[in-house]
Amino acid sequence: MSDALTLPAELRERAGKGASRELRRNGRVPAVIYGGKEEPTSIHIEERILRRQLGTGHFMNSIVMVEVNGKPVRTIPKDVALHPVSDRPLHVDFLRLSKDSKITVAVPVVFANEEASPGIKKGGVLNVVRHELELVCDSDKIPDEIAIDVTGLEVGDSIHISHVTLPEGSVSAITDRDFTIATIVAPSALKSESGEGAETPAGEVPTEAEADAEADSAEEASEG
Repeated sequence: MSDALTLPAELRERAGKGASRELRRNGRVPAVIYGGKEEPTSIHIEERILRRQLGTGHFMNSIVMVEVNGKPVRTIPKDVALHPVSDRPLHVDFLRLSKDSKITVAVPVVFANEEASPGIKKGGVLNVVRHELELVCDSDKIPDEIAIDVTGLEVGDSIHISHVTLPEGSVSAITDRDFTIATIVAPSALKSESGEGAETPAGEVPTEAEADAEADSAEEASEG
């Protein structure tokens, strides 16, 4: 998990659109902390610091210690509203965390040892169906990323969630199906060598759209 971020904040004395506009004119961003069986707390934070933390790329999956008038509150960001043209942050929602709470987060997927995949060595392409995994995690054990080893995979092989060993304290938020994360597909050069109109080899998933269609068909069959 990424190191916890620290974000100084001040209590908002006034609510409403007019007060929020005034805060933004002064370089502040309205925000709220909710959850934890406590009343929501309206705050405002410095836009410059928020932009810097958003630029880390892992703000939404990080524990953020919001220091409200000097008192730290353990949170995780749940939503950042951005201006549709300038991308300027307009409002932030923070979820208050207790020590033993569980949260749902989207964690990026990375692939390791592509040089050890015979299928990729032969010219196959790693077709990523899901770039993130939705996980339910212990709030103090949020992984930065999920690394998936592709050693030994051939053209036509698929990686499903059942093949992935998740970190301790994390489980998949999707439990009703063994969904596809990635496949090794044949490159167009290999397909052309097999002749025009040739059938797709068994097990090969040439595109992400076809992978999704295959998953939908499997789900319909299981429901039937």
